Amino acid sequence: MKTNRITSLIIGAGLAVASFGASAAEYTLQISSWAPPTHNINAKMWPTFTKMVEEATGGRVTTELKLGLAPPPAQMDLVMDGAADLSIIFHGYQAGRFTTTKLIELPGYEGSAEAASVAYWRTYKKYLEKANEHRGVKVVALHTHGAAQLMSHEKITSLKQIAGLKLRVPGGVGGDIGKVLGATGISVPAPKVYETLASKSADGVVMPIDSRLGFKLTEVAENVYDMPGGLYRGSFAFIMNEDTFANLPKDIQEALESKVFGEPASRAIGKVWDMGDAASMEATLKAEGNSINKASPQDIEDFKDLSASVVASVLAEVSKEGVDAEAAYQMIKDEMAKN
Repeated sequence: MKTNRITSLIIGAGLAVASFGASAAEYTLQISSWAPPTHNINAKMWPTFTKMVEEATGGRVTTELKLGLAPPPAQMDLVMDGAADLSIIFHGYQAGRFTTTKLIELPGYEGSAEAASVAYWRTYKKYLEKANEHRGVKVVALHTHGAAQLMSHEKITSLKQIAGLKLRVPGGVGGDIGKVLGATGISVPAPKVYETLASKSADGVVMPIDSRLGFKLTEVAENVYDMPGGLYRGSFAFIMNEDTFANLPKDIQEALESKVFGEPASRAIGKVWDMGDAASMEATLKAEGNSINKASPQDIEDFKDLSASVVASVLAEVSKEGVDAEAAYQMIKDEMAKN
């Protein structure tokens, strides 16, 4: 039975609703999403997922998107309580809840978001799933955005300039990287980034290039400091209420498990992140006053040295969860090299 433990979070919330599927569907899954309506999460990822679901079930299952039900950190509980059937979570927002997910966030991975998302899912199934960190929900897909970069109003052309800056950083590895670079971290949910930068409450933000369009950063963070491989990668999951899935007919469950959930959805969502990066890069190059400043060879080497302590710390944390962290870390790199 669905409970209402977090009903207070959604009372009075502004709702934006979009139906992706045909009205003839037998089952409509309610999606909660916290990103702006125009962000690729809502504009392309959920529609892509919905199309996969409809095709796999012959149109018997569709979805309905609802925005503004709860803030990003509350999405996990919202799905567990049954206030929504599906949602997207950013693991870094769940302080103290996830550890093994930090592996995909580490800097230095070479490859696209699609390759990283596929590698992430395969590594999860072989190594990370045993940690049972998503207990209470069904994991539908795991994915990561492209390499995150520093974006700011003032032009940054050297790694040394980052020390002392007030930067919006996410939780998890992104926050740890900010510390080793000497920045003062400011915790702000992604939907609040634009106003934080516009009000000069932060000097910059570390986010994927995709965010330049998704959160209109070409207007308030005109300059990009581009580090090959990025400063980190964010870890996300599409999650589903366990009872919702269990109550679907067996043939629909089997169709979703074999054709949508897991690697297929992870790959498709990663591909959308890549398309978003490409579009935002193009928009940045065209936007007046915007610039992309490549890290120097010396900065690249210095960053590897500085981030080594973060990598070592994460591997130690993951090992404490009963996971072969070194093997999982290597598997991500090996699988990314295949895609």
